Amino acid sequence: MTAGEPTGLITAAPYTTDVSGPRHDGLTQHPTPGPHNSLFPWPDAKHPLRVMVNYVVILVCRISPSLRLKNWLLSRLGVTVGDGVAWGLESTPDVFWPELITVEDHAIIGYDATLLCHEFLQDEYRTGEVVVGERAMIGAGAIVLPGVEIGAGAQVAANSLVADDVPPETTVAGVPAEPLGEDDAATDGT
Repeated sequence: MTAGEPTGLITAAPYTTDVSGPRHDGLTQHPTPGPHNSLFPWPDAKHPLRVMVNYVVILVCRISPSLRLKNWLLSRLGVTVGDGVAWGLESTPDVFWPELITVEDHAIIGYDATLLCHEFLQDEYRTGEVVVGERAMIGAGAIVLPGVEIGAGAQVAANSLVADDVPPETTVAGVPAEPLGEDDAATDGT
């Protein structure tokens, strides 16, 4: 490795953070100077009043049984919501940057699933878009990290952690979520 060549790692003693890989390519890094972790100065990242409004609207959406109301309210926050999108009860879009979320036509976001567009780390915070493709399904309790795209027709199993893009028409499961093979799908049905 030559001097000045990127390594894919950020080092800030005593931490080294890997920022290589497909998900990380879609993230914007925001260094935060000072002695505290990056969450401490969060009001510098997003205006507190905006976060409070987002939180209240998302709280209403989490408990509302009306899909039309959820879609309308979330679109007012900047979420791109396609036709026929279904948000399960308690599902949570990102409170800080909901405008970075796109959910395409007829996708399903399951009960208590979370779509995150930010991650606060020790020396920086990162933001990235989350895209849920047409007719994709995200299972109950799943968490989708920033910078991830769920392909059209893809399925995310319940309680999975999606840290990488999911190709179209693929089923993923686990922590971290990985594609299920044909053998896995056959044994799941027994």
